[in-house]
Amino acid sequence: MAKNIIVSNRLPIQITKLDNSFEFTPTSGGLATGMNSVHKGQKSLWIGWPGINDDDIDKKTWVPLKKTLKKEGYFPVSLNNREIEDFYYGLSNKSLWPLFHYFIEFSVFNEKQWKSYIEVNQKFADNVIHNIQKGDTVWIHDYQLLLCPKMIKDVRPDVTIGFFLHIPFPSFEIFRIFPWREPLLEGILGADLVGFHTYDYERHFLSSVKRILRKEVTFNRVNLETREVVVNTFPMGIDYDKFRNAAQSHLNMAIDEKSDLKKQLELHKKGADDGKLILSIDRLDYTKGVVKRIEAFELFLTKYPQYLEKVRLVMLTVPSRSSVSDYQRLKKETDEIVGRVNGKFATINWTPIWYYYRAMAFDDLIDLYMTSDIAMITPVRDGMNLVAKEFIATRVKGDGVMILSEMAGASKELYESILVNPFDLNQMADALLQAIKMPAREQQKRNMSMQKRLRRYSVEHWANEFMSALKNKHQSLEESSITKINDKIQETILKKFKSSKKSMIFLDYDGTLVGYNLDPELAIPDESLIETLQNLINLPNTEVAIVSGRDQYFLEKWFGKLAISLVAEHGHFIKHKNQGWIGKETQHKNWKDDIVPLLETFTDRTPGTFIEEKLNSLVWHYRKTDPELASERVVELKTVLSSLISDDLNILDGDKVIEVVSSRYNKGTAVSEIIGDKESDFIICFGDDVTDEFMFNDLPSHAFNVKVGKKATQAEYYIDNPAAVKSLLKALISK
Repeated sequence: MAKNIIVSNRLPIQITKLDNSFEFTPTSGGLATGMNSVHKGQKSLWIGWPGINDDDIDKKTWVPLKKTLKKEGYFPVSLNNREIEDFYYGLSNKSLWPLFHYFIEFSVFNEKQWKSYIEVNQKFADNVIHNIQKGDTVWIHDYQLLLCPKMIKDVRPDVTIGFFLHIPFPSFEIFRIFPWREPLLEGILGADLVGFHTYDYERHFLSSVKRILRKEVTFNRVNLETREVVVNTFPMGIDYDKFRNAAQSHLNMAIDEKSDLKKQLELHKKGADDGKLILSIDRLDYTKGVVKRIEAFELFLTKYPQYLEKVRLVMLTVPSRSSVSDYQRLKKETDEIVGRVNGKFATINWTPIWYYYRAMAFDDLIDLYMTSDIAMITPVRDGMNLVAKEFIATRVKGDGVMILSEMAGASKELYESILVNPFDLNQMADALLQAIKMPAREQQKRNMSMQKRLRRYSVEHWANEFMSALKNKHQSLEESSITKINDKIQETILKKFKSSKKSMIFLDYDGTLVGYNLDPELAIPDESLIETLQNLINLPNTEVAIVSGRDQYFLEKWFGKLAISLVAEHGHFIKHKNQGWIGKETQHKNWKDDIVPLLETFTDRTPGTFIEEKLNSLVWHYRKTDPELASERVVELKTVLSSLISDDLNILDGDKVIEVVSSRYNKGTAVSEIIGDKESDFIICFGDDVTDEFMFNDLPSHAFNVKVGKKATQAEYYIDNPAAVKSLLKALISK
């Protein structure tokens, strides 16, 4: 039976080592809760680090621990102290975490840590591969395992892989700073489906893919050589019913059932008319904007002194990464500013900030949510921020106001909150005033809309929606009309070739026999390719033709000595085997006089582009330019060209080129002429670009049409890349 394999840095359990055994306690984080339906609802396996270092446990103990975990559906990845230090505390949290949250100044780029990151990702991948069976689905999570999807896909291309990033993906200008940016992007693209919390993060990722890897992106799809990666938005929810039901239960508590914290909070509100509690709750992390939030509260008290002794900021700050120096400095800074504000404004009966530096039990957390009048959630950058959603879920009376940073992913869903710029202290101070004065009816209206949204899109809904999208991606791959040439199909081709009386082989050049190059003049054939072509034409009753968009001078220089047919400029020049070049009759070349100035204008406006003039065509190359700028210019150029050219000309939208050429001749007319009245019982044709579709359409029905790369095509088959093409050609020779 096929299973789901969940992969995360940590297993969703806390392991406590006892004298002669281990105690397992489930964690209550968002991921653990969200994946419950995926993990428990059907056969599944969760792979991750168990939280215990190899160095802290002997091998004799490790074996039974591993066995016990597997019974619960968990597979532990063993990591030693060095790996934890360099992989987790190092590259993951000293480089990726700050960079992805726009804290460039905190980012450390260490070669040793990067190598450890590779090694640990490989260790996770190896454990996944070890446990994969046919039909399994893999879902990998978060920034610690960005390389893992490709590592798995390289070994098991048949497995459907999903990846979800739980933190922001930064803009291209930020991400490009990372020294190992290419392998990081390639690692993520090992997945078949990539998910983000918001459209902004999706857009930033696709921009980096286009501009760094220079991959073709169509809407939300990345076109790779052999497959397509879908990128989409899946905003993570919360366990809405859990928080709602807990809040309802607390609302109905008798006085003697209330916690000491609850009584203390209520006492404050009774102490003054219009007394308000403002809640601030976060992990102690520089991304959460804690210091700026306190400064905004200080400014509020300064600007609006009438609220002195009437409002109180209740700060719950949960310790995080306390051994890291950046976090130690943040703790010190937070303590100092809390002390300063309290020292500045406190009276005998009133302290403006209640500061808790500790974790808090779930019931106490519910009390904080429910008793607070205002939640001030103002991270300077946050992937989602589930705390904001939890606060809204607990407002069972419909009251309460949330001030939310527009930099939090949750702001895209909770837009009825008072949205603020966390760097604008005046705006945050004024937002507090607005929240205090907001009428109860407006509070209820806003909260009702947000609650309805959160109830529908829960964390379980999030997980199921992602898995459903991943399943659909898998089905679409299986149902694709184009078939990859596998060993069985290749054997069929070889048999038909061997038994044929007359064989013809048609080959595109760029992208088919050689890979693309930023400088087309450098994309030249090597000795191995020339030798392969020579061996093909040495076979009895076998003809070979190279059908290219290149000009006749390039083709003559590299292939002119071979006894093969050559087609240049998409069919405008043909050199039949052992004959000279023949130029086709074309319209007068005056049309170039109108087109060249236009192309020159676009070239001037688009750095990195250039014009290639052939005898019968004009080509505008944009492979070297910024992909996002190019996509705009291409649309604009094609629009202008369409209004200028006559019916005698075609606009060919090729691979990073726009070509204006005569409509009377193309690669299809060229291959038809080469075939002529020859009765070939075996024809095979290879091409990678839209211009090669003319060949596929015009060849006889018995021809094997092969697309290089899995793309939209009229061809029946596809093959991975130029290397695979040459491998198949060599197989024809050996056959």
